[in-house]
Amino acid sequence: MRWSFLLCFFLPLAGQQNQQAQQPATFSTSTNLVIVDVTVKDKNGKSIETLRAGDFSVLEDGKPQKIVVFEPQKLATEVRPPDPPPSLDSQLELPDDPKTTITAQTPGKVQYHDKRLMALFFDFSSMGMPEQLRAQEAALKFIDEQMTPSDLVSILLYTATVQVKTDFTDNRTVLRDIINQLPIGEMAELAGTADTGDDDEEDTGAAFVADETEFNIFNTDRKLQAIEDVVRKLAALPEKKSLIYFSSGVSRTGMENQAQLEASINAAVKANVSIFPIDARGLMADPPGGGASKGASRGSGIFSGSVQNSQRAAINNSQETLATLAADTGGKAFLDSNDLSVGIVEAQKEYRSYYILGYYTTNDKKDGKFRRITVKLNHATAKLEHRQGYYADKVWGKFTGQDKEQQLKEALAAGDPMTDLPLAIEVDYFRISPTAYFVPVSVKVPGSVIALARKKGGGETEFDFLGQILDERKTAVGTVRDFIKVKLDSADAERLARRNFHYDAGFTLAPGHYRMKFLVRESQSGKMGTFDTRFVIPDLAADSMTLKTSSVVWSSQREPLSAAVGEAERVNRRAMAANPLIVGQEKVVPNITKFFRRSQNLYVSFDVYDAAPDPANARGRKVAVSMSLFNQKGAKAFEAGPVHASDVAVTRPNAVPVQLQVPLKGLAPGRYTCQLNVIDEVGRKFAFPRTMMVVQ
Repeated sequence: MRWSFLLCFFLPLAGQQNQQAQQPATFSTSTNLVIVDVTVKDKNGKSIETLRAGDFSVLEDGKPQKIVVFEPQKLATEVRPPDPPPSLDSQLELPDDPKTTITAQTPGKVQYHDKRLMALFFDFSSMGMPEQLRAQEAALKFIDEQMTPSDLVSILLYTATVQVKTDFTDNRTVLRDIINQLPIGEMAELAGTADTGDDDEEDTGAAFVADETEFNIFNTDRKLQAIEDVVRKLAALPEKKSLIYFSSGVSRTGMENQAQLEASINAAVKANVSIFPIDARGLMADPPGGGASKGASRGSGIFSGSVQNSQRAAINNSQETLATLAADTGGKAFLDSNDLSVGIVEAQKEYRSYYILGYYTTNDKKDGKFRRITVKLNHATAKLEHRQGYYADKVWGKFTGQDKEQQLKEALAAGDPMTDLPLAIEVDYFRISPTAYFVPVSVKVPGSVIALARKKGGGETEFDFLGQILDERKTAVGTVRDFIKVKLDSADAERLARRNFHYDAGFTLAPGHYRMKFLVRESQSGKMGTFDTRFVIPDLAADSMTLKTSSVVWSSQREPLSAAVGEAERVNRRAMAANPLIVGQEKVVPNITKFFRRSQNLYVSFDVYDAAPDPANARGRKVAVSMSLFNQKGAKAFEAGPVHASDVAVTRPNAVPVQLQVPLKGLAPGRYTCQLNVIDEVGRKFAFPRTMMVVQ
């Protein structure tokens, strides 16, 4: 069964679905102006700064182009002297407020002459408090002691969202004040990875530790998406730009984070941004037996050496992501050093003198094809460094029906992810027979990136949804293809930027290992997004000493079925009754990212399987469920229940549905471990599913 819905406006959809090169960077505008930055070095590696426009030849796909923009950039390397003490009059003047947007006067036009553009990006969601303080100290040292006359610095901060604290400026006072006012400690609870249940991880004293890999996937994606957001803010400036990324490493979880990593790298390359990650942890030496801030492992790995290997592997994994960001964008990673300001200086030294060349391409076809750029010197021999080409635009409005269909097929098969339309996906499972499972797939699309065609009294748009599930033999065992037209009234259209679209697809699968790729395209702008993930459907038919349950669906809201804004086909009552995510006339909306607000309720939905019959009522069961929330210190912060469930589902054999609703208004903001305590009081079996969640 397939359904689709919007966060505030529910969209029921189709019926049952049964089983079955890196992009080089240039800057181009609507007038076909192409900007290429070129560094010229002699055989000794020294920059050549005396060239003129006539010394260069530029070819695009082998055809000569006329250079219409030529801008030599000569950058100073000597340290700028300290600013003189302010006069009495200047001390009494109120300073100007910093500009909190990255501004470009004219896209494609050089705005900063003989200036080195350096953006200091503090990712507080990946740094604990000690690392935040260390990054702050390094930035202040650079501003006070290591800036050159050519340096312009912008400051950006990521906590829950990306904030531009100031546009590019050389005003030391403004920069110093902003850095001193950084909210040290904010979002530090997201710096570490959540527990995955491995024996080599920290012993927190818990009786049961669940695998919280899914939380780690989304936490890492948010950090990588923040990098992509930052480089898009910098893209309007054609000059070279250095992004100094302060972080405590970014730990990837298998291939699930690879798509967003590639998307962030591609965005940086297109925007002419080189990333210089700085590991704010400095030189690390974690004791395998635990320390003042971290407990020992819960297994015997401290005696076999596996804990040491696990610790080193985790550090290498987090640093490998930083190294990849640097290498693939033309930057350098600064790791394992306690003087972080040296990393900023290294990024500063990378950018010396270079030339900005611009031309109007003679190829005005908007065919979306790659165009190779070649830059040569006419009368000298030297080493030239520049981007290798760019992809031409293709106007979405001129796509034929065949073009659109081919685009979907190519995007689904392509290895390079599409991220113009950011997606988040959750896969769950519910047993419907001893050998078959209903697998609901929830897809979230932010309303803020959706373009609406304005209509009288509101707006409308259209979506293409395309998904495919492959088994271990790479055979397609499930497909979905839907086209949905969405109509919103004026009030809903105005609120769209603050809401999300949620689309659900459902599949019937056997137990096993699967890979799924999903694609969404919005038809007004042609934006597309893809998501690739692997998942496992366990076999719950076998006998077990523990209590068997379905996936636990964590939600922050329910929406009435009558709130639909579009549908693919009518859904009958029988199909609705078979969907475990429909409760009465309401649809449970999964909270895919596990981020909740204190003003919301927490809804929990899952099935309990094969509970022992109640001796007093053979058709009933006696299942008790309570919920506990633990803070980062392991202390219990909240407890609810127990509640009792006794009815067996009509459409799912020997399954007891469980529904919980818990208000979050009394919780303090922070990261929590949420544990369900599920007890079969007759069969004396237990289950303790857990997840990591963040309350804001």
